[in-house]
Amino acid sequence: GHGLYWPDLIVGDRFRTSKRTLTEADLVNFISVTGMLEELFIDATYDGGAVAGRLVPAALTYSLIEGMLLQTMIQGTGLALLEASMKARAPVRVGDTIFANVTVVGIRPTSQHNRAIVTSDVEILNQNAAAVMTYTVVRMLAGRPSKE
Repeated sequence: GHGLYWPDLIVGDRFRTSKRTLTEADLVNFISVTGMLEELFIDATYDGGAVAGRLVPAALTYSLIEGMLLQTMIQGTGLALLEASMKARAPVRVGDTIFANVTVVGIRPTSQHNRAIVTSDVEILNQNAAAVMTYTVVRMLAGRPSKE
């Protein structure tokens, strides 16, 4: 697939990603490559008392959704991630299924006129449609290639 060029977007556009179930392999691979070797994530018998279940880092949840967006909305058109502001709302565990609703909330063409700064609100939900994370992301997206 190919992502959307900024002129194809309007403020208020909404998208839904596909769903993805988080597996033990996802958790192990992510914490291994990032070095997030927190006991909470590496010890399946850990009982911290506050939250039950095999928790995954919020960074993994965010990364999986960003990967889904890369494969669809911004594949080949995303030029830069400029800013992201994230709030974890609820725990995500191995076995949970996540997806996101994305809303375009701002589009500002740059002086170059073939790119724009696009701001989106992203709400990540689990299999019960409960919000587990929200974030706002600002990206630079390409315009359509000029025909010469």
